[in-house]
Amino acid sequence: MIEIFLAFLGSYCPAVLFNIERKNLFWAGLCGAAGWTAYKTAYTFMENSMLSVFIAAIVISVMSEAMAKIFKTPSTVFYIPSLYPIVPGISAYHTVLYIIDKRITEATYKGLETLGSAGAIAFGILLVSTVFRYINTQNLMIRENR
Repeated sequence: MIEIFLAFLGSYCPAVLFNIERKNLFWAGLCGAAGWTAYKTAYTFMENSMLSVFIAAIVISVMSEAMAKIFKTPSTVFYIPSLYPIVPGISAYHTVLYIIDKRITEATYKGLETLGSAGAIAFGILLVSTVFRYINTQNLMIRENR
C-alpha cells in the first residue's frame, strides 16, 4: 500500500513541477498509482520486467486518454508525469555502475533490460494512442455521414 502511495506522489510532484492545472493534479497522480499497481501485479505473476512495464504503460495510456476526453485536456498532461514511477532509472544506474566496475556481462544484461523497458513504455503509449485516434477518426466519419 505504501508503494502505491509513493507512486501517487511520484506522479503528483512532477505534475506540480510541470505546472499542470490544479484540477488535473490528482488525476495525474492517480494515473501513476494505477500504472505502478499494474506493474507490480504483472511482475508478481510473470516476473518479466519489460512485459510488466509494457502493461503498466498501456494502463497509464488508457487512463490518460480517457481522462483527456473527460476533462478536455491533452493526454500528455496525464501520462508524462504518470510514467515517472515505471521509468527504468535504477536499471540504467546499475548499467553504468557495472560498466565502471568493468563487469561487462552484467552491464550488457542491465543495459538491454533498460532499453527494453524504455521501448516497452514507448510502444505501449504508441499502441494506445493509435487505437484511440483510430476510434476518434471512425466516430468522426460516422458523424459526417449522417
